[in-house]
Amino acid sequence: MSIVSDTLSRIKPSPTMAVTQKAAELKRAGKNVIGLGAGEPDFDTPDHIKAAAIAAIQRGETKYTAVGGTPELKEAIAEKFRVQNGLEYAADEIFVSCGGKHSIYNAMMAPLNTGDEVLIPTPYWVSYPDIVLLAGGTPKTIPASLETGFKITPDQLRAAITDKTKWLIFNSPSNPSGAAYTRAEIKAITDVLLEHPQVWLFADDIYEHIVYDGFEFVTPVAVEPHLKSRALTMNGVAKAYAMTGWRIGYVGGPSDVIKAMSKVQSQSTSNPCSISQAATIEAVTGDHGFLQDWVATFKSRRDLVVEMLNACEGLSCPTPEGAFYVYPDCSELMGRKTPAGVTLNGDGDLVTYLLEDAGVAAVQGEAFGLSPNFRVSYATATDVLEDACTRIQKACAALT
Repeated sequence: MSIVSDTLSRIKPSPTMAVTQKAAELKRAGKNVIGLGAGEPDFDTPDHIKAAAIAAIQRGETKYTAVGGTPELKEAIAEKFRVQNGLEYAADEIFVSCGGKHSIYNAMMAPLNTGDEVLIPTPYWVSYPDIVLLAGGTPKTIPASLETGFKITPDQLRAAITDKTKWLIFNSPSNPSGAAYTRAEIKAITDVLLEHPQVWLFADDIYEHIVYDGFEFVTPVAVEPHLKSRALTMNGVAKAYAMTGWRIGYVGGPSDVIKAMSKVQSQSTSNPCSISQAATIEAVTGDHGFLQDWVATFKSRRDLVVEMLNACEGLSCPTPEGAFYVYPDCSELMGRKTPAGVTLNGDGDLVTYLLEDAGVAAVQGEAFGLSPNFRVSYATATDVLEDACTRIQKACAALT
């Protein structure tokens, strides 16, 4: 008899973490591997944010805090929502957790009942469906495609909604594709939600600040305020502030749901790290001048990677509007053989080939619910990216 629960047996480990771990193991074994699997900025946390954490330690702010965040941090987040997003949230409508993933987990655990459906556009971030399964819900995907710019249409959303639908998870800019919805596209989506008052919206805004070419980010509740009473707006400091290890995410939403999420967290992690909370106050209220330079660097890397991957035999790589990923289509490579005679029957075979023969670690599209594709993170040094893309070009050219 297995000790593993039926609930846990329905989910799988994070594929992105698995790829990152595999690349690290190969590096330790002496293999020259370039890891493009992790969605983690290569920049360091800005000094003024680190200084705020050090000051908090020196003040003795190393004890338990309120489960859902300190009053000071909630005040800072409320101001951030008001100034940057045009959203008004009171203190009891804000919740702080141990990272964006933890926010999603708490949000799904709090209201989902067995059989409730959660709509998830594909390609999706790998953890969305598994978190829904852990919470007892049923993930239901809505397929986007290269032809639609990896964005779903209002008609697709309308057709997917049933009397069991409870949530739509909406991520813009997107992981893994980098696709971002315009204000008009969001309005079309929110109009459909207005037709179905039983459906709640979970907006994942974690890549809010990482957009390119003058793209205007806007969060769904700001586009359609009538959804505020049945929407959660999630953000965090991991991506825009290079604070992945600090583990702080936050949510704005109706007080009754926020209270329920706090109840879940009170019996799991309790409060987020007190020192990270102090650093986050400085992150959301302090100087953001560094972002302009970071985004400019990400854009130049994006342009390099898109150009070099589109020069690869059999790859088609669209230009994303935001985040720091590309999601090239590799359908033309399916059925071809590697120099060792292995047939590529899926994108999993391709990323295995790239890792073992080219020394480049990427993530298979199957993990994101849309194949045949693979995800490349360009949140790493430009010269490393150029080396990696050159290796991918040679590997693709060697297929027969």
